[in-house]
Amino acid sequence: MKELRGTGVFNGVVVGPVYFYAPGRCAVSEDKVTDPEPELARFEIARLRAQRQLKGLYDQALAQAGEESAAIFDIHQMMLDDQDYIDSVRGLIEKGHDNAARAVQKTGARFARMFSEMEDEYMQARSADVLDISRRVIQILCGAEGETPGLEVPSIIVAEDLTPSQSMQFEREKVLAFATAKGSACSHTAILSRTKAIPAVVGLGEDVSAQWHGKTAILDGEKGLLIVDPDEKTLATAQAQIKAQEQEAQELETLKGTPDCTRDGREIKLFANVGNIEELQDALSRDARGVGLFRTEFLYLQSSDYPSEEEQFRVYRQAAQLMDGKKIIFRTLDIGADKNAPYFDLPKEDNPALGLRAVRLCLARPDLFKTQLRALLRASAFGNVSIMYPMITSASEVMQVKEIMEEVKAQLRTEQVPFNEHIETGIMIETPAAALVSDELAPLVDFFSVGTNDLTQYTCALDRQNQSLDRFLDIHHPAVLRLIELAAKNAHAAGKWIGICGELGGDISLTETFLEMGIDELSVSAPKVLPLRRKIQSL
Repeated sequence: MKELRGTGVFNGVVVGPVYFYAPGRCAVSEDKVTDPEPELARFEIARLRAQRQLKGLYDQALAQAGEESAAIFDIHQMMLDDQDYIDSVRGLIEKGHDNAARAVQKTGARFARMFSEMEDEYMQARSADVLDISRRVIQILCGAEGETPGLEVPSIIVAEDLTPSQSMQFEREKVLAFATAKGSACSHTAILSRTKAIPAVVGLGEDVSAQWHGKTAILDGEKGLLIVDPDEKTLATAQAQIKAQEQEAQELETLKGTPDCTRDGREIKLFANVGNIEELQDALSRDARGVGLFRTEFLYLQSSDYPSEEEQFRVYRQAAQLMDGKKIIFRTLDIGADKNAPYFDLPKEDNPALGLRAVRLCLARPDLFKTQLRALLRASAFGNVSIMYPMITSASEVMQVKEIMEEVKAQLRTEQVPFNEHIETGIMIETPAAALVSDELAPLVDFFSVGTNDLTQYTCALDRQNQSLDRFLDIHHPAVLRLIELAAKNAHAAGKWIGICGELGGDISLTETFLEMGIDELSVSAPKVLPLRRKIQSL
């Protein structure tokens, strides 16, 4: 019996055979070339072909895992468009007389080393991405495309490492779990496993072996544990855990259709956070009573140019219609900080989390904002639509937003375009400033929604993208909880409702605390809806 510990990135216990994945590597020639032009042409053809393949993977990921995961392959396409990357390859061919594959290999290694030497763990994890796109181009140049692993039975995929594109090659129904020797919880493969609800453990170390192929293994995503060739007692324990998981899933299913009420009759709205139509459908299948956060920025992140009013309207209308009368709250564009698209041409900032983002960007570019508001207002004629604005810090910002909203409404009236004249609008409480002046903000809006991720980041002065700061982060920091309680008090004093749409909303250790504060709504990721309902009903 061999036991290895790593970092769990998605919970769940599974038992099954190991499929050791070791993709073939191209033998890259070190031969020099005398005429660089043919090699430059080969590189350009391979680069464009790789981009087409990545577009196909984007579409596949979009269908299987949603826009947030699909954005990985958008990022890879952008990397292949990066001028520094292209110039490096071309320079090695033109001046160093390297063949195209060797030039790509050297460039990939150099850029990967650059990322790996950065202090930020999230940026370190990007080294795997640049190696992935370089490997893809090299395979095209070497004529070694099309490796698709075939799984005969559901298996635990074990590998030295897995790139996002390699992870997407496997049929979801045949994957029990992922386990890798390398990788971090910040890697895009880890993000994919979480989005697709696949138990996974990364960072198992050098003892991972190809000799395990075909052997029975146990993977525990919560404990970050992989056990190969387990003894009978260990196997029996794991199978009992799996049976308990299955029983719990069945018990949760019985909660569908039951009220989101405490034992003494206190009702709370239990909604879901989504980023696209597929996630919305998943939320409805899990009996979410509404959508408390529809992230509209993924429409922008998946596009190579600003999405038009019509493109946005079609998505918003479809979402509103699918809700069939249930409330859906669209958050306006939240681009900036860790979410960016090249065509926005945002200035480089030393502190992007404190810079031009979210509502600030919308107020700085009113035409962009008006296009989105027109699409959202038009969609309001087709369902129970609400709108909320992110990153508000002052009453003056709310007033500017309201002025633009009234201007857009006036335009639609002139054009005789139908919309909900009484559409509900709210703001996100995700800065300490907003919480502290929530008594001034509440009379200006219909509701508050607390974004606990950013509220925690700004209150504790901790960059939530910097994994090296995890040990300093207290997600239950009393200062954050006091700000939420203050916002709830001021919302209710003005006769307005307040919800939570950040990660803390799904933290069942805080559910009772939030109810005591008077929180009216909790919006969580779809898989957390039924477990949270069970918790609410127990109080």
